[in-house]
Amino acid sequence: MTGNSLNQASPLAPEWLAVPADLNALHEPMWAAGVGRNDAGELAIDGIPVSELKHEFGTPLFVMSENDFRARARAFSDAFNDAFADICGGVDVYYAGKSFLCTAVVRWVEEEGLRLDTASGGELAVAARAGIPGADVALHGNNKSDAEIHRALDMKLGRIVVDSLAELDRIARIASARGETAKVMLRLTPGVHAHTHEFIATAHEDQKFGLSMAEDSTDQAGLSAAEEAVAAATGYPGIELLGLHCHIGSQIFEPDGFALAAEKLLRFLAAMQEKYSIVLPELDLGGGYGIAYTPVDTPRPAAEIAQAMAAVVRSTCDELGITAPRISIEPGRAIVGSTTFTLYEVGTLKTVRVDAPASADAAAADQAGNAAKNVTYPRRYVSVDGGMSDNARPVLYDADYSAIVASRTSGAAPQLSRVVGKHCESGDIVVRDVYLPEDVAAGDLLAVPGTGAYCWALSSNYNYLARPGVVAVRDGSARLIVRGETEQDLLNRDMGV
Repeated sequence: MTGNSLNQASPLAPEWLAVPADLNALHEPMWAAGVGRNDAGELAIDGIPVSELKHEFGTPLFVMSENDFRARARAFSDAFNDAFADICGGVDVYYAGKSFLCTAVVRWVEEEGLRLDTASGGELAVAARAGIPGADVALHGNNKSDAEIHRALDMKLGRIVVDSLAELDRIARIASARGETAKVMLRLTPGVHAHTHEFIATAHEDQKFGLSMAEDSTDQAGLSAAEEAVAAATGYPGIELLGLHCHIGSQIFEPDGFALAAEKLLRFLAAMQEKYSIVLPELDLGGGYGIAYTPVDTPRPAAEIAQAMAAVVRSTCDELGITAPRISIEPGRAIVGSTTFTLYEVGTLKTVRVDAPASADAAAADQAGNAAKNVTYPRRYVSVDGGMSDNARPVLYDADYSAIVASRTSGAAPQLSRVVGKHCESGDIVVRDVYLPEDVAAGDLLAVPGTGAYCWALSSNYNYLARPGVVAVRDGSARLIVRGETEQDLLNRDMGV
């Protein structure tokens, strides 16, 4: 212990951020198994110190535990298959490739018995190169191109998730013209509002995804868009309607929203089966399970989520008197997010003085005539050699992260810090608020955990920075699974030279 707990919190810190009792300790839920400090105090993964990774691969660098990825994939598969064994014989788990995808990951997914969810022609291309059977692949997207639909049919995908009536018609026409049948699911918006950021909540009405389950007053028959799609799908010769799909959002901790969505879709499924004399054998309840980005995040174990969802499916199907459909889920972040940390090198540092925030105590002091004026507090800016080009989530969603000094331990006192990138943007923030040791200096290595999902996937070349590589570590051995870009890679695309 360093005694840091004796230091008071900065008035500039958010309420949720506590001063760590030990700045050198790792909060386990945020990190992959196999990550810890070695005898020298340096962060290591499967015994490989971060200084060795920096020397071989450079920084910034995404560092992933292959064993941890596989273990989390198995945990979801085992938990949901156990929970649903007596209901529908088990569950199909689709890894949401949009969170992070490369050929190595596709092979891990297949080897662990999972299927793959894709959202573009490019992601289908990765799946094809990795060799996963098309029957184990799904394709999402609210605006699929003709080329993507053709590729899906070429690969004989197990499902195409339809997002609109217009898209259903287009898929039917293309499939019929080829003399084939497209296996489709209808993505519905059940109106379940997940407690998450507006940009990643996807089950409410006012957004681009899905077919509304609300009755449409402009439709002469009073049908919802969802029911219109069911009715239309039953009449297309080029369509095999597998069932229904929903996705209520992302980074969700409570199972209640998933359970409510399941109940609403089951009731709709039962009504459609009775009205149109059809059987809809499958129901996909999406993903969105949250992970720990900071010490206050409380992700639920996969088994707890599975049991809560299974209880609702079981009771609702019993009440409705229907055979339970085959259930599928789509975890992405919950599998890959915590497997990875980003390694950075510290560059410049500066400390600024910031006005004290307004508070009830300050108001009381004003009334007493004893208010202190011009009170400021220090905030230190710690610049690293990456930024919003390798992690856009803070600028997109105000996402919170944490960080530790990885190259050594420190007994220095904590100082409220803001880890920032090197881009020409004031919003280029990697970690908005974190306590780091006072003695952080240029050349230190910082590690930011929880960067496996949507960081590399959203990476860019802003300011002509080359995107970092991704290293997979397994049993004491590290290898590149995605090569970092070089300046020559960037220049090769410039056709004016």
